[in-house]
Amino acid sequence: MDKTLRTASTGLTAQQRYVEIIANNISNVNTSGFKKVRPEFQDLLYETLMPAGNTQYSQAPPLNEVQIGSGTELVSTTKIFSQGDIKQTNNPLDIAINGDGFFVIRKPDNSYAFTRDGSFQLDSKGQIVTSQGYILEPGFNIPQDAVGISVTRDGIINAIIGTNNEEQPLGQIELARFVNPAGLKSIGDNLFVETPASGKMSLETPGFNNTGELIQSHIESSNVDIVEEMINMIIAQRSYELNSKSVRTADEILATAVNLRR
Repeated sequence: MDKTLRTASTGLTAQQRYVEIIANNISNVNTSGFKKVRPEFQDLLYETLMPAGNTQYSQAPPLNEVQIGSGTELVSTTKIFSQGDIKQTNNPLDIAINGDGFFVIRKPDNSYAFTRDGSFQLDSKGQIVTSQGYILEPGFNIPQDAVGISVTRDGIINAIIGTNNEEQPLGQIELARFVNPAGLKSIGDNLFVETPASGKMSLETPGFNNTGELIQSHIESSNVDIVEEMINMIIAQRSYELNSKSVRTADEILATAVNLRR
């Protein structure tokens, strides 16, 4: 019975983690550029109670072994980088990526991070930054006399100057791509960082080499599907209940064995 209790406890822990992941997905349903997370589970070690039968003399096919598993555990979480809905905001500093790629962000320690959240702002120096104040690479300074900015689909940023709407080129946004984007590490603030699992970043011009295009005055929404997450929560809840019943059943059997009378 001790093994039953231990096995059921792994199921309880796994389903609790599953619910925590679902709760995080649902809580970020309105987070721009958020990518939902999918948990990955695997079974644990198996104990062989009886090996395959001795068939040396009968020459019959070997019998199946008698094995009992030890439960389950959460081994990884995978980011699902499917495209979120793109909605219009009429804010010229909002930029959505329609397709693959990440904006490259420079942090205060000069390290790089990556994001799908294109809700940018201007700081006191006229630089295009994220809502946390991190600079959009390779760095853009909007002139004080600019009356607006334009962003082309291939990432060229122009400042609109004067009443004649003259366009002054400021530079070009390049998007980062990875061999395995699911291997990126989330660090909060809608940012990811490179890991050995993701591979090295490669910079591409938007709209080329299967890289997504940029759409100004639009923002990418979260790719969380509320209906799907609610169904997953019900499944996790029922699985938790079944594991708790396994614990109660094992406890009842143990109580029966303890209370046996001759």
